[in-house]
Amino acid sequence: MFERFFQLEAHGTTIRTEIMAGITTFLTMAYIIVVNPSILSATGMDFGAVFVATCLAAAIGTSIMGLLANYPIALAPGMGLNAFFSFTVVGAMGYSWQVALGAVFISGFLFFLLSIFKIREWIINSIPMSLRFGISAGIGFFLALIALKNAGIVVDNPATLVGLGDIKTNESLLFFGGFLLICALSFRRVTGAVMIGIIAVTLAALALGLIEYKGFFSAPPSLAPTFMQLDLAGAFNVGMITVIFAFLFVDLFDTSGTLIGAAQRGGLLDKNGKLPRLGRALMSDSVATMSGAALGSSTTTSYIESTAGISAGGRTGLTAVVVALLFLASLLLSPIASIIPAYATAPALLYVAVLMTSGLKLIDWDDMTEAAPAVVTALMMPLTFSIANGIALGFITYAALKALSGRWSQLNASVVVIAVIFVLKFIFLDAA
Repeated sequence: MFERFFQLEAHGTTIRTEIMAGITTFLTMAYIIVVNPSILSATGMDFGAVFVATCLAAAIGTSIMGLLANYPIALAPGMGLNAFFSFTVVGAMGYSWQVALGAVFISGFLFFLLSIFKIREWIINSIPMSLRFGISAGIGFFLALIALKNAGIVVDNPATLVGLGDIKTNESLLFFGGFLLICALSFRRVTGAVMIGIIAVTLAALALGLIEYKGFFSAPPSLAPTFMQLDLAGAFNVGMITVIFAFLFVDLFDTSGTLIGAAQRGGLLDKNGKLPRLGRALMSDSVATMSGAALGSSTTTSYIESTAGISAGGRTGLTAVVVALLFLASLLLSPIASIIPAYATAPALLYVAVLMTSGLKLIDWDDMTEAAPAVVTALMMPLTFSIANGIALGFITYAALKALSGRWSQLNASVVVIAVIFVLKFIFLDAA
């Protein structure tokens, strides 16, 4: 049955290999089941409900990817977008988390339409590479700021805006120790480095009496506080246009980059360098985002950690199905998830930030019309505490610089249109 459905022999793999690959992928991304509830609960969402929503969204999205597209790609609520959801849309902009969930659902529906009508290729190909690298790095810096804030390393300062917190506390020392441990284990290519770091900090906190043990297994918490609580009507507010666009835009590039990168790693591209069944893979991602929003989680997207399982031999959707089953099994671990403190998950955020900023090395630093927009994009995200603002100012800077430099031929219609829309948004919407 497995052979007929997943075509294991044709992909040069076995059931045992696929199972081991699935376990490997899960261990590298299992941190999301504690990090996502920790971030989203800052909006007032129920921690237990978000924990269940995270596990279910990951299980549903990953199983659809495995069964529909037959790819060893795992999905879960995306890092960066969950921070944007909590700290920008709800925290800074003042929208309710129900409206934010509505925006996530709409962005997923738009992604679904883009996948059906094959507009995705036109959008991705028309966006400059420098802006893509700047967006990725900016999200990394944004995550780093949140991590350092959660650990008490960076604090507000009336005189200098930000300042250094008390780094001699147990919490700060545990944060630094966790971050160094994750980086060292990652360098040594230890599977599950991030999860090991989170668990190590939590155990140390237990030993020091900083947190209280509440058990290991229990029945899953109720999903009722977040299930179908999304506010679609509120999300159609004109002020949410840029928010929806940011959710869609980041998910679009995150998913596309992950799919192509993972496929290259596993030799899954065809002779023309294209990914077979790409439409199915994209639809899996968009359906996962919509179902995740209905359950009570931020944008669900493909995880680059899937390459760990591919490196372990995973080649078919059976790997993804194994990951999905492990996410379902994680529903029984809510007592453990609920006691993990913010300074234990903060090292994971900072580690992910390091990975996301690595794209800056690919920018053409000798061309100021490429480098400056990328830097503006990357810096504006953490400094304005908004991914949407970073994207907007990056596009405006790129279009203006190319025009002033006389490089009209390097501008395409989509970049100009997007830049003009953002200018109008700042003039009229933000002014209002």
